[in-house]
Amino acid sequence: MPSEQKRRHVAPQGSRPGVGHVVVGVISELFLTLGVFLVAFLVWQMWWTDVQGNQAQAAIVKDLGWGAIPPVTADPSATASASAAPDPRRYTAPPVLDEPAKTTTFATLLVPRWGADYQRPVSEGVDRVAVLDRLGIGHYPGTAMPGALGNFAIAGHRTTYGKPFNRIAELKVGDALVVRTEATWYVYRVTSTEIVAPQDVAVIAPVPDQAGAEPTARMITLTSCHPMYSASQRYVVHGTLDYWEPTSGPAPAELKGPA
Repeated sequence: MPSEQKRRHVAPQGSRPGVGHVVVGVISELFLTLGVFLVAFLVWQMWWTDVQGNQAQAAIVKDLGWGAIPPVTADPSATASASAAPDPRRYTAPPVLDEPAKTTTFATLLVPRWGADYQRPVSEGVDRVAVLDRLGIGHYPGTAMPGALGNFAIAGHRTTYGKPFNRIAELKVGDALVVRTEATWYVYRVTSTEIVAPQDVAVIAPVPDQAGAEPTARMITLTSCHPMYSASQRYVVHGTLDYWEPTSGPAPAELKGPA
C-alpha cells in the first residue's frame, strides 16, 4: 500500500522540463532570430545597396543634362593626311572650375578599363553618409579641381553603395582616366599605384607623397579601401593630365577602350 501511494504522488521523470532546458531553448531561439537578421543585413549591405547605388548614380548623371557621350573621335595619332581633321587634343592650360558647395555634382568619371558603360558622378566632399553612400565618387575638399595645377583627389567605395571603385586594383600604368565636366574633357593617364595606411594623407597632397612641395603638374589621385571588405588600408592610384578637349566636339579617342 505505501509503495502504491508513492507511485501515485511521484511525477514521472522528464514530464516537466527543468529550468536549464528552458534557458537553452530561449537562447537557441534568440541565436536563430539573430542569424536571420544578420543574413538579412548582409543581403541589404552587400547587394541591395549596390542596386540602389547604381540606379541613383545613373540618375544623377542623367539629371546633369549633358546628354549622351558623343561619338568618339578617330585616334589623332593615326591621321597623317594633310586633309584630315585638326587634332582636337589641347596641351595648353585647361579651363578650371571653382570648387563648388558640398554635395554639388560637378563632373563625371569615365574609365575605359572598367567598361564602355562606366560613367559615375563626382560630387564635392568625402563625407560617407552625405556623399559616398548617396552620390558615388567624392572630391576631397581643398584639393585641386579637374585640370588645375596640383592634385585632383577623389574617393569612392570599393564595395557596397554602387561600388564605383570596385575595380581600382585592375588599373595599369598608362590607362586613361577621363573626367568630364559640362564644357571640358580632361584625359589623365595612370602613372603609379600604392597601398598605404588610412592616416597617410600625404597621398592627396598637391604633390602626392611630398607634403609641402609646390606642384608643377596637373595630377589626379583615386583612393579606396583595401583589401576588399576591409578599411585597414587604402588603395591609391595616381595619374597626370595628358590633354584636354572641349565637350563641343567628339569624345576623346580613349573612350573606345583600353589599348
